[in-house]
Amino acid sequence: MNASPFSPLELTDRVLAMAKTGVYRQSVFEALGPVATRRQIRDAIAQAKQFGLYTVSALRDEDLGTYYQVEPARYESFQAAAKTLAAGLPPENLAEQVVATHAALRAMLTAVAGSTLGLGILGGWCLLDGHTQLGRGLWLGAMVAGGLWSVQRWIARQAMG
Repeated sequence: MNASPFSPLELTDRVLAMAKTGVYRQSVFEALGPVATRRQIRDAIAQAKQFGLYTVSALRDEDLGTYYQVEPARYESFQAAAKTLAAGLPPENLAEQVVATHAALRAMLTAVAGSTLGLGILGGWCLLDGHTQLGRGLWLGAMVAGGLWSVQRWIARQAMG
């Protein structure tokens, strides 16, 4: 089988839909095997993890493998994002756009958190070195950046579910 009749986004959506009630990894492969390659299914599972798919280690089975479930709020968020993006993008770019948006949000939060930490450490070093005014200014910058990080994190959680 060379090409799946489903886009990567549709495969991801099917994995998430199956996981709403809980599903074993082997069952996902059996259900989607006729329409996708094992590689495509693995990619869909990996992508679904970004949208609330998680493993329940207590229910792991030797024959059936990992047991998956999905967080309902994140699944609904995925559905809303997919519908919004579908209005303006060709279907083959839809999954890539959702993943790119998620990665951009993570990068934004990581950059601000790193800046906060860096300013705080540099401010502390300046204070220890006797440059109290500069140290206080850097700590003030760290507090502002930390506040910005908190707001961005809250907005990202609301947007991504």
